[in-house]
Amino acid sequence: MNLRGLACLLLALRAGLPGATPAVPTPAAPLPPTTIESGALELFSTEKETTFTYSRGVRITATNLVLTCDHLVVIARRSGDPAALVGRQEKLKSLVASGNVRLVQDDREATADRAEVFPDDDRVILTGSPVVRSVKDGWEQRGPRMELLRGERRAVIRGEGTERPRTVLPPLKDLGYDKIPERRPAPANAAANPGTPAPAPR
Repeated sequence: MNLRGLACLLLALRAGLPGATPAVPTPAAPLPPTTIESGALELFSTEKETTFTYSRGVRITATNLVLTCDHLVVIARRSGDPAALVGRQEKLKSLVASGNVRLVQDDREATADRAEVFPDDDRVILTGSPVVRSVKDGWEQRGPRMELLRGERRAVIRGEGTERPRTVLPPLKDLGYDKIPERRPAPANAAANPGTPAPAPR
């Protein structure tokens, strides 16, 4: 089964939020298989799609990625014999993770109640108190709803009701004007006699 949407989610998180940097191309290497573990799995197929419903605790391990949640629904387009239960999986249509969603890649982490991935649109929607943070870079983004657009390297975070987007960045130095040491002008005769030391302040 093609889980390209998982990679889409992480790339969107990297490209769309503060402190993110574009991925650096690396030489191609064999990729490990994507593994999905859960307490239960149910399959349902039509002539064009197969729905995989994972429940009772889900863990996905993929290339540079770990995703855990309570419930996961994956819809994949299929071809081949329409009478077959699973058929041939062609492309991921959508992925919806819900309940205690936690996604980790390198030092970046995203948590939410729900994550919806739409690979065809290069779009990811995080809802239910989503938080994206980077331990290494020291930033954190919160908001009631985050829409991450990978192809545009853009994130749209809107407030809802009394909830507002909140960005936490690394600390700035104290810019208070009263903390800067006073600079006294040089005496008028210092310019005329550069070799003459300035008088000591009183």
